[in-house]
Amino acid sequence: MTVMTKADQGAGTAVQAPELAREGNPRPALMSVEDAKALDVGQMAELFKAHLNPGQLHFMKLLGFHKVKVERAEGMYYIDQNGRKILDFFGGFGSLAFGHNHPRILEARQTFQAEKRHEIAIAFMSQYATALAHNLAACSPGDLDMVFLGSSGSEAMEAAVKLAERAAGPKRPKIVYAENSFHGKTKGVLALTDGQLYRGEFRLTDNVVRVPFGDIEAVENAFRSDPEIGAIVLETIQGGGGIIEAEPEFWQKLRRLCDEYGVLWVADEVQCGFGRTGRFYAFEHYGVVPDITALAKSLGAGKAAVGAMIAKRDVYMKAYGSPKTAMIHAMATFGGIGEACVTAIEGLNVLYDEALIENAEATGAYLIERLNALKEKYPRIIKDVRGRGCMVGLEFQDFSQTLPAVMRPMVAMLDDKLKGSLSGFVGAALLRDHDVLVAFTEYNRNVIRLEPPLIVGREHVDTFVDALDALLSRGVVSIVKDFARSQMG
Repeated sequence: MTVMTKADQGAGTAVQAPELAREGNPRPALMSVEDAKALDVGQMAELFKAHLNPGQLHFMKLLGFHKVKVERAEGMYYIDQNGRKILDFFGGFGSLAFGHNHPRILEARQTFQAEKRHEIAIAFMSQYATALAHNLAACSPGDLDMVFLGSSGSEAMEAAVKLAERAAGPKRPKIVYAENSFHGKTKGVLALTDGQLYRGEFRLTDNVVRVPFGDIEAVENAFRSDPEIGAIVLETIQGGGGIIEAEPEFWQKLRRLCDEYGVLWVADEVQCGFGRTGRFYAFEHYGVVPDITALAKSLGAGKAAVGAMIAKRDVYMKAYGSPKTAMIHAMATFGGIGEACVTAIEGLNVLYDEALIENAEATGAYLIERLNALKEKYPRIIKDVRGRGCMVGLEFQDFSQTLPAVMRPMVAMLDDKLKGSLSGFVGAALLRDHDVLVAFTEYNRNVIRLEPPLIVGREHVDTFVDALDALLSRGVVSIVKDFARSQMG
């Protein structure tokens, strides 16, 4: 099959104005589902470059990801065009709590489709949306019981921030956020996302105050010095920042400060929530409850796009509690869509029926234990191992520190420019030579991010860590040489 882009189709031809009168609509050169299924990696790359993101393809080629066509996925594995099974320690940035194509999730969706149940019921109440809201309230501690349903983490966080601003009132519009934070790429929460790459040159809202993550004195100083602050928005564990936690005392003191100053606390649990750390919410480790929180990613059970904001009832009612204000931020068209809600409902039941939260805690602890043993074995390569449950960061030393002593002074001047290179080399080699997929972090590029599905077993951990051990045993110089050869091939 020949794949033609629009540029190919129109090359060398003059553009003519459409006819004013035309019977019917001419059918464009559409691909069918079977056409899409039959694409090979070369054709996929051609279309990706032509219509999606040429720059991203560059990085995929560096890592060797462009050579993989996923034919199917099951449990902990992707299966590529050659029948190769790839162990998934990436987990879609925490989106695959149940692994790939969990049978109960598939059955729930297939039954929904076979019964021709409704999807969009904007004019009516939806039994599926109301049931999902009930389940989320039941899973949430304290008075977190009012739910807004959306389609992504960014949408859930947008809803959370808007709710906080309205509930705080017009005299307190300022919002505190943390260094190295990531809350989404939509324009509202982008003002609270501390990454210049994502901020670009967009003009963002300026009612924000930035503090170091985990610095309770900085938070208190901000609250005390600026009475216009009405909310604080924090990831409980920073994902893009490199899997960073604050001390337990920080969260307890934060709750007291918010109560003392009347500031609303929004906990972003989009990545760290849904059982990933060994509790349903990561903030539950600290015995505190925020005023508003948000979930997404694994809430859709790997088969649907679902996000949710969950808030204390008094906060919600203050913002949207009257008929006059109820529709200011009501659900969008696809918020609460039927099959997505059914998927999430079944997922929550599977999460508890199969004790996946407990498995995340126990198997995650085993993963960290084994990685710490590697850290002791390769102290010149591995700088730190940190995280909770199935949300783990493996940080490499700066590049110069991994090399023989005679080379370090010369290379040290390039450490900043080389950040992320070793993690990239290791990630590429794990996929190429050991059939293991890992992820990376946005701000500290020396960190490999490990967020395997919560169904992960000790045998999967052993496979991954043994592969990493075998790779690191070759030494950094050998790893770099092999990477260079792979790029020339």
